[in-house]
Amino acid sequence: MIGIEDCLSEAMSIPGALGAILVDHTSGMAVAGKGIPDPGRAAAGLSEAYRATLDGIAMASQETGFRIEDVIVTTGTAYHLVRPMEMMFDGPLLLCVCLDVERSNLALARRRLRTITDELVAS
Repeated sequence: MIGIEDCLSEAMSIPGALGAILVDHTSGMAVAGKGIPDPGRAAAGLSEAYRATLDGIAMASQETGFRIEDVIVTTGTAYHLVRPMEMMFDGPLLLCVCLDVERSNLALARRRLRTITDELVAS
């Protein structure tokens, strides 16, 4: 059982992690962050990007009732992983981790992020 600070510490322990932020997806507000220069702006942008991805997939897919497991955005220098969670009392949250392309393994980071969010949701 882990709390928010432990969740962020665990996310930052992923090899190559540059920053991590927990976002209230409904309001677009940062719940907590580590290594993120402007958590407020980052949270608002990540929330909007996630919402746009969700809407776009819903319009483009014939599948109904789908659930996004991860959103991955790659740049020349970083991977940005966004993992949605449905918290029982807090509502929908996003755990977002920025990883250095040269020092991280995307597949292992995704598996680790899944474990971290599962532990947080269970607490």
